[in-house]
Amino acid sequence: MLSLALLRHAKSSWDATDIEDFDRPLNERGRSAAPLMAQALKELNFMPDLVMCSPARRTRETLSLISNAVKDVKVDFDEELYLTSQETLYGLLKAVPASAKKVLMIGHNPGMHGLALFLTGTGDAKSISRLEDKFPTAALAMFTFPQASWHELLPASGHLETFITPRDRDKG
Repeated sequence: MLSLALLRHAKSSWDATDIEDFDRPLNERGRSAAPLMAQALKELNFMPDLVMCSPARRTRETLSLISNAVKDVKVDFDEELYLTSQETLYGLLKAVPASAKKVLMIGHNPGMHGLALFLTGTGDAKSISRLEDKFPTAALAMFTFPQASWHELLPASGHLETFITPRDRDKG
């Protein structure tokens, strides 16, 4: 069985108008939201074998803020994860080595949201409905798949185990 956690980068800052999109840092809200998602990963006992991360500054900062939940894990920074389509993300996922049974992907919308919807087959109806509505910054969607290797991954074959947003975690 395969497990996948899709984490959208935390909220980034739009304050500096003189920097490229790739170099935008997290804002204060993002820096407080990412550790909430790290705690969620810990509580769900999700320790990935591989982290696939966009090399953009905001995704790297998100990874840094959740690093206590993914210690000593191989991280691949891949330019193709930056602001890409769900089709490209799906292709990258299908190329993951069979030795990695649990994968954490940190990236951007609209690709992350599209990939989550593309992979969802079953799960709690309320969670699926929330996921269909939006995939906000620092949201975490976790899936399990019956396939034995990533290259066998099929559309709508994932079971949405949970969909968590920082707002869910910050309710007290």
